[in-house]
Amino acid sequence: MHEQGPRSIHDPIAESLYDLGSGHPARDLIQVPDLSAAEIAQITRLMRALADLRETEQAIMEASEKYMKLSRQDMRALHYLIIAKARGELVTPGMIAAFLKISAASTTKLLNRLERGGHVVRRLHPTDRRAFAIEITPETEASAKRTVGKQHAKRLHAAARLTGPERETVIRFLQDMAGEISITTADWAPN
Repeated sequence: MHEQGPRSIHDPIAESLYDLGSGHPARDLIQVPDLSAAEIAQITRLMRALADLRETEQAIMEASEKYMKLSRQDMRALHYLIIAKARGELVTPGMIAAFLKISAASTTKLLNRLERGGHVVRRLHPTDRRAFAIEITPETEASAKRTVGKQHAKRLHAAARLTGPERETVIRFLQDMAGEISITTADWAPN
């Protein structure tokens, strides 16, 4: 768990958010399978570990946004541009709009903001003169790689320490959990 997180201060409520032991209020919210006390304790530790990971990722995003003086949407667009450049692919405003799931007008505002900040340049598309190709500036790319990219790349170290079968177990677990909590299966969620 990161040092700056909300749970660095003793908070018995926050500490018990993922405790599924008997008599815990969470049992009213979810159907807990018939498991032994040891299994419930282990699952509780697993849920806390996932919460710690989310908190750490959130802290990294907030710190990187503050450092780069950009919004989360801006950072996602820049990450997309870095990957496209590494792959040798041209990026159009429409591709950014589709990736970010935003309108053409919002994309124009985003690109105007990033261009004013010296983070991207627009060039005429080499094969379609009606379109622009968007490129990240070398300075922004270097800054993003040196800070945020370097921090995120450390996740690879944790994955590399696992054995092949352990990684397959983690992959299966994360995919299963994503499927279980997918908003597409929630009858209360808007379409």
